[in-house]
Amino acid sequence: MRRNCLRRTLSWLVAALVATVTACGGGGAESGRSEIVVTTNILGDVVRNVVGDAAEVRVLMKPNADPHSFGVSAQEAEAMNTADLIVYNGLGLEENVTRNVESAAESGVPTLAVGEHIDPIRYTEGDTAGAPDPHFWTDPQRMITAVDVIEQVIINEVNGIDTAAVEHNAQVYRRQLQELDTSMAADFDSIAPQRRKLVTNHHVLGYLARRFGFTVIGAIVPSGTTLAAPSPSDLESLVAAIETARVPAIFVDSSQPEKLARVLSEQADIDVQIVPLYSESLSPPGTPGSTYLDMMRSNTDSIVNGLR
Repeated sequence: MRRNCLRRTLSWLVAALVATVTACGGGGAESGRSEIVVTTNILGDVVRNVVGDAAEVRVLMKPNADPHSFGVSAQEAEAMNTADLIVYNGLGLEENVTRNVESAAESGVPTLAVGEHIDPIRYTEGDTAGAPDPHFWTDPQRMITAVDVIEQVIINEVNGIDTAAVEHNAQVYRRQLQELDTSMAADFDSIAPQRRKLVTNHHVLGYLARRFGFTVIGAIVPSGTTLAAPSPSDLESLVAAIETARVPAIFVDSSQPEKLARVLSEQADIDVQIVPLYSESLSPPGTPGSTYLDMMRSNTDSIVNGLR
């Protein structure tokens, strides 16, 4: 009888321990819900809008981080290896995380390179000339295409997903993106055609320029990555272009130092504003760039005010 009592006690203790661990566990495998890992916070916001409550979404890139240089912890790398799906840019944006994505793919994790599906444009100058431009989120129409692709891959690849919920969420978000595109076009119409000229800290607004009829005069760093550096001749050429085109503003990523932009504006014989944009990363919750939609609305206002 004592032996039976001991067995019952041990069984109860094991059951209690399992229940405690389950209750304290996080999302993903511990909660029994599927987990989608997203590399950048802009795509992370889009995926969260499409997924809603149908799965856990883990975003690796922190607010105000640089997508070209951020890395992942050992814990985050392990989460990638056990994810149900990894969503990433796919056009060379996440330069320090690509190897982690490839490693997870080799172990059988489904991956989605969103940029490969949005008809990417290519850089025409600098050390990235000929390479695909990964900054497609500056064109809301391409983001609608991205939502289409994300929706279908989630439905097809993530087991046990609530298909109806994902389809509904995607449709709602597509309408919001279309409204964003319409409002941006209307706001940009207030800028005279001869003033629709853009200078940035690096090449980041190519898609926006093509979608809304701007001309990119140049970039302080003539590259598609923030990891490059300009040469004296690069700066001289850009100063000449700014003086010729009479550009009134230089647009700099809000998370990047403005030192080079200020040096350039001081060299040019014109009054040039330094205007911050949320160009490559969302900002923390409660700030104007905390979601993709808010980021693009804020950037539109900044561009209009800088050029009008």
